[in-house]
Amino acid sequence: MTTTINADFKQRIVIRPEDYQWVDSPMPGVERMMLDRVGDEVARATTIVRFAPFSEFSPHEHSGGEEFIVLDGVFSDEHQDYKQGSYVRNPIGTAHKPRIGKEGATIFVKLHQFSGEDSKQKVVDTQNHPWLPGLVEGLKVMPLHEFEGENIALVKWAPNTQFNAHQHRGGEEILVLEGTFYDEHGSYPKGTWLRSPHMSMHHPFTKDDGALIYVKTGHLEPQFKN
Repeated sequence: MTTTINADFKQRIVIRPEDYQWVDSPMPGVERMMLDRVGDEVARATTIVRFAPFSEFSPHEHSGGEEFIVLDGVFSDEHQDYKQGSYVRNPIGTAHKPRIGKEGATIFVKLHQFSGEDSKQKVVDTQNHPWLPGLVEGLKVMPLHEFEGENIALVKWAPNTQFNAHQHRGGEEILVLEGTFYDEHGSYPKGTWLRSPHMSMHHPFTKDDGALIYVKTGHLEPQFKN
């Protein structure tokens, strides 16, 4: 059986927090908000996963790789504890057994989206990692990963910042982590997920509260196996 959710990667998708529909996972205390998905329990998937305090998930191998960022709480496995803001990449062939402590945890996770050659395992503590100047005044950028045209970063927007209108070669995916992000199409508060297809365009900006966003670009070009 194959589950398909937002599986047409030529479409622009926006999911705001009021649109969330939490679904129980096979493990007690673990709920999922499925953002996009192609497959059943083993799937090419983008998901927000919410772990209750002291919940666990079965040991598993990352047959297609795993990328996640901890949105709140502390996510743990047998290797280490990952506090809020941790960005983690577990390439194809790695394995772990997630376990959660008293704080619970929420993560944004992408599965089965690694190139076989993208084999670098990494953990970035974004709470204590340097920021670089952005392309315009009011922007700061924290690069997280780059491989074969795919780029992942955090971008911090000061209040009332304007960015140039631009086109997304290879597409763009955004999760709003703080504040409110805007473009000519609408407003996107904290928790909003946007996926814009290959060669789409927009003109982003912020207002008085600024924004912090996770951004992934270059991974939705038609020839990519997503």
